Amino acid sequence: MYNLELNDILKPGLYCVATPIGNLGDITFRAIYILNKSDLILSEDTRVSSKLLSKFNIKSKLLSNHKFNEKKNVKNILNLLKENKIISIISDAGTPTISDPGKILINECIKNKIEIFPVPGPSAAIAAISVSGFSNNFFFCGFLPEKKLHIENLFQKISKLDCSIIFFISPKKIKKITAQIQKYFNDREILITREMTKLHEEYVRDKVKNLINIDISQKGEMAIVISEKLNLQNKLQEIEESVKKKIDKLLKKMSIKDITSKISKENNISKKIVYDFCLKKKNEI
Repeated sequence: MYNLELNDILKPGLYCVATPIGNLGDITFRAIYILNKSDLILSEDTRVSSKLLSKFNIKSKLLSNHKFNEKKNVKNILNLLKENKIISIISDAGTPTISDPGKILINECIKNKIEIFPVPGPSAAIAAISVSGFSNNFFFCGFLPEKKLHIENLFQKISKLDCSIIFFISPKKIKKITAQIQKYFNDREILITREMTKLHEEYVRDKVKNLINIDISQKGEMAIVISEKLNLQNKLQEIEESVKKKIDKLLKKMSIKDITSKISKENNISKKIVYDFCLKKKNEI
C-alpha cells in the first residue's frame, strides 16, 4: 500500500505521468495515486488508457488528447487549470511528450504560469540504453522521419557524433533503411529491442555491418540503439579467413591503400593490420 508523503499532497496543476511501456506491473504507486486524484486525465488513446485505468480501479474522467486535436483542446484545458483543477496527461505507453503529444499544452502552461509536475517512470529510450552496454552519453532521435531523404539528412548529421544513437521504428520499416544505417554507422555495433517488457520481448545484438542478415519478427514496436564510435583499441587485431579471401580478390583490381581503407571500415579491423597483410600478400604474388 502506498503511504502518502508530505510532498504528495497534490497542488493544482498539470501532471505528466509516465505509464508502462508494456508490462502493467511497471506502473509506480505514485502514478496510480495521482491518476486517482486527478479531476481529468488527458489520454492519447482512450481505448488504450481505459484498460490501464480499469486494471488499477482508477475512476477519473478521461479526455482524448492526440496530435490531431491537442490544439483544439488547449483553451478548455487551460481554463480548467486556471480553476485550480488537477489534470494529468498520459501517453499510450511511456513518458508523455517524449515522441508523443503534449508539447503544445506544456508550452501554453509555461506561458500562463501554470505549474507543471513530472511523475517519472517508464521510458522506452532509457530502458533500451540501460541494457545496451553502449555509452550512456546518447542522442535520442525519437521516431525517424517518414521520407528517406529526411532520414539521409538526419543520419549524415548525427553520424559525426561520438555517442550512442537511439531511435524508434516499426519492424516493417527497418529493412527499408538498412542500407542507410550501414552507410553511416557501419563501423558501430547495434542493439535491436522489440516489444520491451512484453510477453514476446526480443533483443538482438550484432554489428551494423551484419544488419542485412539479421532476422527479426515484423510485429510490435522497436527501439534501436547504435553504439558510440568504436575506438582503435577496440578494433579486431586478427583477420578472419573469409576477409583474407576477399583481400586476395581485391588485390587484383585495387591499390593497397584503397583496400586497407575499405576492409578496415567494413570489418572494424585496425588499418595497420590490414595494410601489413596486404603488403605481405602483394609480395607473394
